[in-house]
Amino acid sequence: MDRSSQIIRTSIVGIAANVLLAGFKATVGVLSSSVAIVMDAVNNLSDALSSVITIVGTKLSQRPPDRKHPFGFGRIEYFSAIIIAVIVLSAGITSLIESVKKIFDPTEPSYSTVTLVVIVVAIVVKLALGLYVKHKGEQLKSDALIASGSDALFDSVITLATLVSAGVMLIWGVSLDGILGSLISVVIIKVGVEMLASPVNELLGTSISAELTSEIRKEVAAFDGVVGVFDLILHNYGPEVKIGSLHISVNDTMTAHEIHGLTRKISTQMYENRGIIMTVGVYAVATGENQRAELQAKVMQTIANHKEIVQAHGFYYSEHEKTLTVDVVPDISVTNDDTLVSELKAEIQTLVPDIRLSVFVDHNYSE
Repeated sequence: MDRSSQIIRTSIVGIAANVLLAGFKATVGVLSSSVAIVMDAVNNLSDALSSVITIVGTKLSQRPPDRKHPFGFGRIEYFSAIIIAVIVLSAGITSLIESVKKIFDPTEPSYSTVTLVVIVVAIVVKLALGLYVKHKGEQLKSDALIASGSDALFDSVITLATLVSAGVMLIWGVSLDGILGSLISVVIIKVGVEMLASPVNELLGTSISAELTSEIRKEVAAFDGVVGVFDLILHNYGPEVKIGSLHISVNDTMTAHEIHGLTRKISTQMYENRGIIMTVGVYAVATGENQRAELQAKVMQTIANHKEIVQAHGFYYSEHEKTLTVDVVPDISVTNDDTLVSELKAEIQTLVPDIRLSVFVDHNYSE
């Protein structure tokens, strides 16, 4: 079963659990003539909404690419997660308002045996459902499922807190309903904001993990002929689609045919192993005993003397066109790229006074 099918199946379980719980509460409510229990049953039907949103979002994300959306619709999953996170956040804010009211105007709870049975069943079902859905969400890397599972867990926690505060009130005459509700509401709001941040960051373009960056660099560097790996950039177009680019440096003795074969092997392996559509650029490293190799060594040594520069690559020197270019990657202490470029050009220009020099500042987008 593929990822989308598993997400949909998990969401269907969520809908079924909420519908069954709603049916149980409605039946008990009607038999016991309790309007409160019947209304709580209606609330459970609305809880199924997050699972419905997840299913709709997953279905829409599987639409094939079209002319206007060549990378597909995978990012719709992030919108689904945002909607559910907003629902959780709204529930937390509403709960906080009601809880604060209870602090200043406490009411004595009155629970019948029937009501207590319904509450206990609701806690157990919601707790089990929340743990299951959240676990599947983490396993499938689905923000929408994680948010839906968290929603169910918070429902069980709120209900449990209500039950505990009622017991304390009945035994010791102390009202904790408002205080416990406020504390839990604050936690829900905090988690709701965190749940919202994850899909929003994906849409904005968050950086990839350092672990994945390291793995890709090592994997590409292991190919015969690759001297270095630079400029790794990845864009997320949904949990299953990534578009990226990187540069490799190779010895200038390689032929165009050999370079073509090498870059094709790298892009093929990236797609087959990681699902990444990778574009591979090439830098040539000067080899042998010649003017180009000597100049490369001098320029790289000059740059290496600058401790604020963490990497230099992309050296290119053309005797015919009388041009020299090189890329540098500064650390975070550098706040003015223009000043850095001016300093480097002044130093390097002394090595090649009659050459048109260009120094480009690269920024690390993947670490």
